[in-house]
Amino acid sequence: MKKTISKDGTEIAFERAGKGPALILVDGALCSMAFGPMPKLAAELSGQFTVIWYDRRGRNLSGNTKPYAVKREIEDLSAVIQEAGGQAFVMGISSGAALALAATASGLPVTGLAMYEPPFFVDQGGHYPPPDAKEKLTQLIDSDRRSDALKYFMHNMIGAPSIFVTLFSLMPVWSKLKAVAHTLPHDAAVMGDFSLPTALAASIKVPTLVAGGAKSPASMRHAAEVLTRAVPGARLAWLPGQKHNVSPSVLAPVLKNFFLGLPSETTKSTSEPGRVESVKPAAQ
Repeated sequence: MKKTISKDGTEIAFERAGKGPALILVDGALCSMAFGPMPKLAAELSGQFTVIWYDRRGRNLSGNTKPYAVKREIEDLSAVIQEAGGQAFVMGISSGAALALAATASGLPVTGLAMYEPPFFVDQGGHYPPPDAKEKLTQLIDSDRRSDALKYFMHNMIGAPSIFVTLFSLMPVWSKLKAVAHTLPHDAAVMGDFSLPTALAASIKVPTLVAGGAKSPASMRHAAEVLTRAVPGARLAWLPGQKHNVSPSVLAPVLKNFFLGLPSETTKSTSEPGRVESVKPAAQ
């Protein structure tokens, strides 16, 4: 484990493995170097890339300087990119994908961007997080009610059935989730009102891949399609058999094909609309 220092002095812990072009992995909600898909994904990718994955601000081995702001998380990623040599490919999952999008749009030296199912909402129907989700999560965390914050996140924000959340809270993994539950307001801040930031997406000027699970809910698949059209020149890949909790062994080959297929000097035309590639989602 290594550490870098963000602009505001916060220590950000990271791991590095492999050899080749630098590729930084950005976790979604509740995930860290100790729990989540990134360690396995890094192992899948380290044969072709110098892979860096890290504890986002407030999680496990990284610091949690207050007050929190999304800008600080972008500065954290900037510090990690400097550790990678000053530029890097970046890949984010879920809210980590939304953070990677915002960081790339801010002008960080990202040479290629991949996003797996950032949870934007583009449909009128279906489940929507409450508009005061960030405030409610913050209240629960400030009251040291981490389990309640997790339950609120899973049921009210994600839309998981109450019985599922109750059963999940009895599993051993619950303690790992509680350990980072205090960062849930960070992810809510990254997502904002959960609407797709069209202007932000349109400002992206690096090669971009949007990936989604062919078995994910229709609303999530639609969001991936709309995001792809919003980012100039972006490509969309569907992963057969996958849902939001993607298998690293299925995602890794898609990332390899995308990043290794980019020219050494990555440039991108903004005249070409986003295009859909790969297979269509399976019928639900």
